[in-house]
Amino acid sequence: MTKPQGKLRGWAAARKAILSGLRFTSLRLRLVVVFGLVALTAAVSASGIAYWLNREAVLTRTQDAVLRDFQQEMQNRAGTLPTRPTQDELQHTAGQMAASSQRFSVLLVAEDENGRTVVGNSGALDPFSLADVPRSLRTAVGKEQSITSNNKYPYHLYWQRIIDGDKPYLVAGTKVIGGGPAGYMLKSLEPEEKDLNSLAWSLGIATGLALIGSALLAQAAATTVLKPVHRLGIAARRLGEGKLDTRLRVSGTDELADLARTFNHAAEALEKRVAEMSARDEASRRFVADMSHELRTPLTAITAVTEILEEELDAETGSVDPMIEPAVRLVVSETLRLNSLVENLMEVTRFDAGTARLVLDNVDIADQITSCIDARAWLDAVELDAERGIMSLLDPRRLDVILANLIGNALKHGGSPVRVSVCASDEDLQIEVHDQGPGIPEDVLPHVFDRFYKASASRPRSEGSGLGLSIALENAHIHGGEITAANSPKGGAVFTLRLPRDPSALTEKPAEPAGANGNGESA
Repeated sequence: MTKPQGKLRGWAAARKAILSGLRFTSLRLRLVVVFGLVALTAAVSASGIAYWLNREAVLTRTQDAVLRDFQQEMQNRAGTLPTRPTQDELQHTAGQMAASSQRFSVLLVAEDENGRTVVGNSGALDPFSLADVPRSLRTAVGKEQSITSNNKYPYHLYWQRIIDGDKPYLVAGTKVIGGGPAGYMLKSLEPEEKDLNSLAWSLGIATGLALIGSALLAQAAATTVLKPVHRLGIAARRLGEGKLDTRLRVSGTDELADLARTFNHAAEALEKRVAEMSARDEASRRFVADMSHELRTPLTAITAVTEILEEELDAETGSVDPMIEPAVRLVVSETLRLNSLVENLMEVTRFDAGTARLVLDNVDIADQITSCIDARAWLDAVELDAERGIMSLLDPRRLDVILANLIGNALKHGGSPVRVSVCASDEDLQIEVHDQGPGIPEDVLPHVFDRFYKASASRPRSEGSGLGLSIALENAHIHGGEITAANSPKGGAVFTLRLPRDPSALTEKPAEPAGANGNGESA
């Protein structure tokens, strides 16, 4: 491998590791986010409080200094003007007042000897006019207050902060006590705003640095804390995959070390328990298989004898004593039932051992169902709704076992006529078996496919072995399909078989000889 290829693969691996670490569902990312949110909340709160306190302090200090200077100028200069000054006098006094250390604009308003309103501002180039003063402030300045014990002066100083052209200003006004002009002051707060903006930027940068620091701290904490958790997750995944010898390396005495020890103890106990259960399960399967094979030899001979007895019973001139005829019929019936049970047990053993395989063939579903019904003489009791030409790749023998069990179960417990309908799509095949019975009790529905389960415990011999529907479900599963049971709203039970049209992706090996009898063994 060349060096550029090695670098490319290394970069791809690093990128994959980063992306896996940044998944939103990962604990690492959530820890970083929580740290970041806490740090952001604390930094924003602290910065906001600091900004608000500094803002109020700066504005209050500037405002108090300006208002104090303006009030002093009104007393020293505007107070010396005559009661009815001329415009020149107002203009000259306003200019003198504006020359104070605070450098604010001044506007003086009074009435001359002719009763006309005259206005004088602080300079010819000064744009400050009476229109710049809010109406509410002018009203408050010109309103004479009543003299009381708590109010010793008829006129007071009023101020207000305004925004004009995106620039902040402080505007204030008062009136000379004892008669005289009203004065208004306009002070720009733009320098203070720039100072506050600089402070805001500084606090914002500090907040960003705090957020970055918290993220780095969270990353370090996550690396320290989550590395053992990550190892524990890998070990648990390996344990779930069946590698029961997986153990964790224990280091330290903290809670994570205790967790690792607990995991090792649990894995060790699980390994022992699984080994014991596997041995018992293997012994049980071997016992069932051996028992079924051992029973098969004498059953073959007994079945041959019962067939002869059955032929004698069905013959017109049978030689069987009428007194023992019921016993002979019982022996024949029970022998057939025992033979069916042994065959079903052998089939179940194959499924449990994982040796059951499919022998696939492309078959016509309608023909397959018809053959199943005809072979068991159910043509008069079953209605088939299926179009010819629906082809599917499946195991014909196993499909016959499924259909025989479903239809036989419907005839035995639901009653005729049983309706079998077929619906197919490009991917799936669906076969429904609908009977006309009372339906399946709700407490029985979850157990209809359980092995040896019988809805009525009082009739254990008349309800079959309880393996038929279980074997049908296993045959559906080996095809990659499913069988479900439900009650139809119109009455009766409905069993629905769903199979893929092409299960060829499954492992195909020649299956062992059929074990299920296909005689409609019910649950």
